[in-house]
Amino acid sequence: MLRLVLPKGSLEHATLQLFEDADLAVNRSSGVDYRASIADPRVADVRILRPQEIPRYVGDGLFDVGVTGRDWVEETGADVVTLAELHYSKATARPINVVLAVADDAPYRSVTDLPSGVRIHTEYPELTRRYFEKHGVEAEISLSYGATEAKVPEIADAVVEITETGRALRAAGLKVLDTILVSHTELIANPLAYEDSERRKAMEQIRTLLIGALEARGRVLVKLNVEEEQLDGVIAMLPALRSPTVSKLAGSGAYALEAVVAKSEINTLIPALKDHGATGIIELPIAKIVH
Repeated sequence: MLRLVLPKGSLEHATLQLFEDADLAVNRSSGVDYRASIADPRVADVRILRPQEIPRYVGDGLFDVGVTGRDWVEETGADVVTLAELHYSKATARPINVVLAVADDAPYRSVTDLPSGVRIHTEYPELTRRYFEKHGVEAEISLSYGATEAKVPEIADAVVEITETGRALRAAGLKVLDTILVSHTELIANPLAYEDSERRKAMEQIRTLLIGALEARGRVLVKLNVEEEQLDGVIAMLPALRSPTVSKLAGSGAYALEAVVAKSEINTLIPALKDHGATGIIELPIAKIVH
């Protein structure tokens, strides 16, 4: 039913892992194959292509649904529908930032301090052009094919580049003057395909699975028993996603509790629960959380 396109390159591994976690595992003959499949009746075809190209391909109707970054949607100006922000990236759960950066010892404090004719190198020429036009600064913008941060100051006066942590820019001796765009990975759709009720329903179901898998990351289910006199104290300790589920155990004055908690807190939480009278404590992994 749906023709799907996923990103190749830095986002590839994290995207394929997310689809596997969502029970939409992507199958292909080798790690370099551009054609793939998903054993799901809602997915008719899968391609793995560069994220820079995906917004145009989806906007033009070559694919119904795609995964790419907001940065490439903005750069291409493609007409697409955003189905969801998917909060993951190549290395962290952080978004990437598209930033304007100059040499650390440059006298500039903001974009408007840059001189007319400033040389800018970037992988985002259209986004950069619109940015400088907005700020009324005449700039000479050149397309960069990589290693952009290494071009200051001999080749470029400034760069428009992406960063997750800022580490690479600092290592290259650059400082950030401005953040032009905060870019999350997005699930996008072709507008005409989205207007079709059957395909839209399939898109929304896939979105539910992907977001559910992301929501479950870093969380576990804790189950435990507790006597009635310790119940309130134990409930107060549980940093639950929502109020914990409490059930009275048959034939006793004890209760069973279930709560979704952060995995990062579990190493201190379990001993503390035991100290406060909890017994039969079980920690279980969670595949999806669907609200």
